[in-house]
Amino acid sequence: MQNTNNYKHLFELDEGITYLNCSSMSPLLKAVQDAGISALERRAKPWKLTDKDWFENAEVLRRKASKIYQSSEDNVAIIPSASYGLATSAKNLKVKPGKSIVVIEDQFPSNYYVWEELSQKLGLKILTVKKQNDKLLTDNILENINSETGIVAIPNCHWMDGSLIDLEKISEAVKTVNAHLVLDLSQSLGALPLNINKIDPDFAVSVGYKWMLGPYSLGYMYVSPRWQEKGEPLEQNWSIRKGSDDFAKLTGYTTEYRPGARKFDMGESAQFNTLPMSIAALDQILKWRVENIQSHIKVLTNIISENLNKDKNYQKPLTPNAGHIISIPVGNRSIESLKKKLSENKIFVSIRGTNIRISPHLYNDATDIDKLINYLG
Repeated sequence: MQNTNNYKHLFELDEGITYLNCSSMSPLLKAVQDAGISALERRAKPWKLTDKDWFENAEVLRRKASKIYQSSEDNVAIIPSASYGLATSAKNLKVKPGKSIVVIEDQFPSNYYVWEELSQKLGLKILTVKKQNDKLLTDNILENINSETGIVAIPNCHWMDGSLIDLEKISEAVKTVNAHLVLDLSQSLGALPLNINKIDPDFAVSVGYKWMLGPYSLGYMYVSPRWQEKGEPLEQNWSIRKGSDDFAKLTGYTTEYRPGARKFDMGESAQFNTLPMSIAALDQILKWRVENIQSHIKVLTNIISENLNKDKNYQKPLTPNAGHIISIPVGNRSIESLKKKLSENKIFVSIRGTNIRISPHLYNDATDIDKLINYLG
């Protein structure tokens, strides 16, 4: 893999733009945009579609996504959003009243509201783990997993600042107390290597428009084999049933589902417009390899980290960051003035809580980071 500064030309980025906000939404690869245009042109002429077109691309995408999860294609469902996958998870996890659902402080809303609703429905408790600078976030979570734990619902890294969580350690603790583990990987899948089979969660969801470099409204859900038979899909769409690829027999209603995690696929999973775009995106990720993406982005975030460490007023947190996301405290800066200054100079980051969140990708290089640091003063 070549140096990161060779990849800017592969993305739809205007001249002079310094885009450091992949955690919000990735710019499209030109190959993804081209795939989308071709897909729209094909969709405009439905008489050219064949029966297999309703299923074939979904299977291609499923195979490619499974490689990023490092799992079997039978363990991956195609979903429209992380919230859809989390709602599916909540529907299936029957937890006894009085048990707790462990989340982390300032968790992304889609991975909080669904558990708040479930807690009210089943008589459960929400246990929020607060971050402490003198402790690892992983250790904070582990201290709150016990015999009263029913579900642990967490990300791989915090969406606001990139704080990293050791999922293998969490998984081991969850299994020790016979609880359930649900993961939101929206801020890590595609940029941070993981072996989902080793972590072995019940469910693990991700959007497709951030680090997976694809279009909006198409995402991915890992479903543990232990849920594929007994689990219930969120909806009963026609295409998840066994034999649904035989259009002549669609009204020969059956109680059987297609194999593996396919029973959890969203309705209209054929997605004629977006599937080709997602396939093109995953083709590029698999070509680069996730471990290489992580190591190259980490070179850039390390520049920021080294610059922060020179600031005597900066208190470095004990919990390490994922290599693809780093944050700088807003401090005494005016948030509105900061946003205006960066926008005027075509620098794009996110303000999340009290942090300036910076999330580069392979379209960035050291000059982008130097420019950001210069304007932050």
